[in-house]
Amino acid sequence: MKMNRFPGTCLLTALLLCLSISCKKQDKDTTTEEILPSTSDAATNEMIKLARQATSKFNSTTQALNAGYLRDDHCVFAAGLGAMGYHWTNPSLVDAEFDLLKPETVLYAPGPGGQLRLVGLEYIVLNTGQPRPMFGNQPFDVGGTPLSAPHWSLHVWSYENNPSGIFMPFNPNVTCP
Repeated sequence: MKMNRFPGTCLLTALLLCLSISCKKQDKDTTTEEILPSTSDAATNEMIKLARQATSKFNSTTQALNAGYLRDDHCVFAAGLGAMGYHWTNPSLVDAEFDLLKPETVLYAPGPGGQLRLVGLEYIVLNTGQPRPMFGNQPFDVGGTPLSAPHWSLHVWSYENNPSGIFMPFNPNVTCP
């Protein structure tokens, strides 16, 4: 007697299709924020999230140029530490105020095909005698940029994981050509 395998084949195909859709849905639900750097402090993590929301448009270097950031073709690196990448600074934002939503510098690194990709932010605050600025529970570094005026600065690796720490100046995951 010949058996009809069509119903069993259809059922197996339907189950496999459901399983693949379920797996794809689970992958799709994983947000970039879940895989991006964070700290153990909830308030600092919220600040990182807000900074990312305000700066995500700078994934486009054209948007960064349009916003007043100046292209810098010098990729900063240090042997054994990693790189900082290319520092595109908006001179009109360099002042004595810390504005979470307007970083003075956006950091780029070479990506696939040589395209620049946004990897982090750098805040620069001129020291005019005010208290040292804080990013959540993280104090800014003294100096750290080629400015001749006294200042504080802080790198925030908000778009690229940094195994050395989210606020460390150099990132071993970032390279220069």
